[in-house]
Amino acid sequence: MLGSPGRIGPRPLPSVVLAVVVAVMGAVKTGLLRRRSRSLVIATAALLAGPVAVVPGLAQATAPVTSSPSGLGRQSFVAAAVRRAGPSIVTIDTERTVTVRGGAAGLPAPLLNDPFFRQFFGLPQFSQPPSQRVERGQGSGFIVDSSGLIITNAHVVEKSDKVTVGLQDGRRALGTVVGLDPVTDLAVVRLSGSGPWPVAPLGNSESLQVGDWAIAVGNPFGLDNTVTLGIISNLNRNASKLGITDKRLDLIQTDAAINPGNSGGPLLNADGDVIGINTLVRTGPGAGLGFAIPINRARAIAAQLVSNGRATHPMIGVGLEPLPAGDGTPGLQGVRVVSIAAGGPAAQAGLRTGDVITAAAGQPIQAASQLVAAVERTGVGRTLTLTVNRGGGTLQLQVVPVDLATVGRQG
Repeated sequence: MLGSPGRIGPRPLPSVVLAVVVAVMGAVKTGLLRRRSRSLVIATAALLAGPVAVVPGLAQATAPVTSSPSGLGRQSFVAAAVRRAGPSIVTIDTERTVTVRGGAAGLPAPLLNDPFFRQFFGLPQFSQPPSQRVERGQGSGFIVDSSGLIITNAHVVEKSDKVTVGLQDGRRALGTVVGLDPVTDLAVVRLSGSGPWPVAPLGNSESLQVGDWAIAVGNPFGLDNTVTLGIISNLNRNASKLGITDKRLDLIQTDAAINPGNSGGPLLNADGDVIGINTLVRTGPGAGLGFAIPINRARAIAAQLVSNGRATHPMIGVGLEPLPAGDGTPGLQGVRVVSIAAGGPAAQAGLRTGDVITAAAGQPIQAASQLVAAVERTGVGRTLTLTVNRGGGTLQLQVVPVDLATVGRQG
């Protein structure tokens, strides 16, 4: 009640009533109270006359909106894409046994081998025998065949003694490394068991455009099924430009967050198709740049790994540099030969240092990565025609690529 039962005189007004009265008076003074003035005054009178009650008109005005009038759903395309590819995305846990030299932990080997140092600090003159310990790692991958074939990064499973694969439905199975290729950082793992195994939808990395949506899925820092969103920032980023000289890769660049544990996981497009394999992220200055191996390249390498247990990488044995501007030959475009492997395909074909390769198989060459791609397309043992500018004249040379591993054994 607003007043005491036996009290005579005006009853004190609660603060909520005073607020309504002030609002009504303000509306009257400013001219805002027009058509609904009568209902507001009645509501105010009801508040003054008795206990505070909910006025139907006011309750309706403050009721929360529970649905959009348009009926549009709030689910994003990302959720649909991840739901489509999600069942085929796996976690990969690895174990490997490493041998640790005996001695005091944390001390450099040269100090431990110094007799004076050992005598001064009272260390035993003979170190303890080597011991073994188990190192554990984690990465991601995705199933590409119903028989249980998984594509992941080579550095995820390299030198592993045990590989355990976890699926989103809770199943876990042992995996066997079918083959790995350090040059492209790709590996294929086969699941044990009968399945059935869900298969990832594979896209076409050749159809990508800068600005397309990019969705990275994986297990960064052991956090299962993490999803990040970005765009395709650029295409054909050569690994050598990132300071990686032992890989032969043209990578997809993305700003979708890629972290340790994401390695080997899929990069999806807006439809949920796999367009790349997350492989590395730049740290330090320029951090936040992620890179993925195009799925078309990955499929070709994976097919070789399944068939032969290894992948071949055609090469002709030349070192190249971009053609500098103003070199005295107006309109000349190509790449200059700066070194030639002795006895290699380029040397046998008659290439010389200083030659400018302007075309391969009839296609213009303006960057070293384009020539590498032409050699890759040609393959081992097949003839590739190079157009060469030498001293202002044009030559046609026939070169036969060989496997990179063969040249490495010869050199």
